[in-house]
Amino acid sequence: MLWAVFTLIAAAAQTARNAMQRSLTASLGTVGATHVRFLFGFPFALFLFLPGVMFFGGYDLPHPPPIYWAWIVAGALTQIGATATMLAAMNERSFVVAYAYIKTEPVQVALFGLIFLGDKLTPLATAAILIGTAGVIVMSLKPGASQVSTVRSTVIGIFSGSLFALSAVGYRGAILSLALPQFVMAATFTLVVGLLLQAALLSAYLAWREPGALRAIARAWKPSLFAGFMGAFASEFWFLGCGITIAANVRTLALVEVLFAQGVTRFIFKQPISPREGFGIVLVVIGVALLVWAY
Repeated sequence: MLWAVFTLIAAAAQTARNAMQRSLTASLGTVGATHVRFLFGFPFALFLFLPGVMFFGGYDLPHPPPIYWAWIVAGALTQIGATATMLAAMNERSFVVAYAYIKTEPVQVALFGLIFLGDKLTPLATAAILIGTAGVIVMSLKPGASQVSTVRSTVIGIFSGSLFALSAVGYRGAILSLALPQFVMAATFTLVVGLLLQAALLSAYLAWREPGALRAIARAWKPSLFAGFMGAFASEFWFLGCGITIAANVRTLALVEVLFAQGVTRFIFKQPISPREGFGIVLVVIGVALLVWAY
């Protein structure tokens, strides 16, 4: 059950990072706030996590096979899109409700696992998918709200969850393709390569399309540094968990982020949660809990 410990640590760190990124969106924009996670996270992964694993574990750098690069590119690109759409969803609805939309991800990980990895769904897993989806529908039906706004926030959140699910499958595929007996080295090396790719791509994009965003990021280096560290720290433990068990298990247990997000919503952002939204969150929690049980 070491994967469960890693997942809980990652969930707590990711909640802190998401809250910080959300607060940076107003000054940096969605793409700029997205970039913070990768640009400021990469140095920690390269100069702290990887050397630490090599020194204390006595591991050598791996030699990735060609298929590794296909998996890592898929994981890195979908994670960029997932982070950007996650921040957009959080601007549409309250922090915790956006989290609930995005946290349909574990259900989608199971589906994508079936499609890309041949994972089979049991009747219990199918029931989990239906219950989790019902929870999202309950939360999306907001009485008195603009239907355009409601549908928009729902679509953005669920799409973000889809991208996160594809990213999890891509990164796990990359870790497994290394075929290393030491899952710690496989996970940490994959983290460094993924962050390098993401930081380079987004830096080039912003330099081309939004150079002012790079200057704004430089001015906001203090909060960005914290967000970057927490992002890299969370990803390190996500990857460690995925190095031990299937992505569906890791991403399902990660739903505890919804509970963490409730605390952030109430005590930091001062946003109330309606009984209906709370009921929908409960359904999503039940759905992903059943998914863990199914596996």
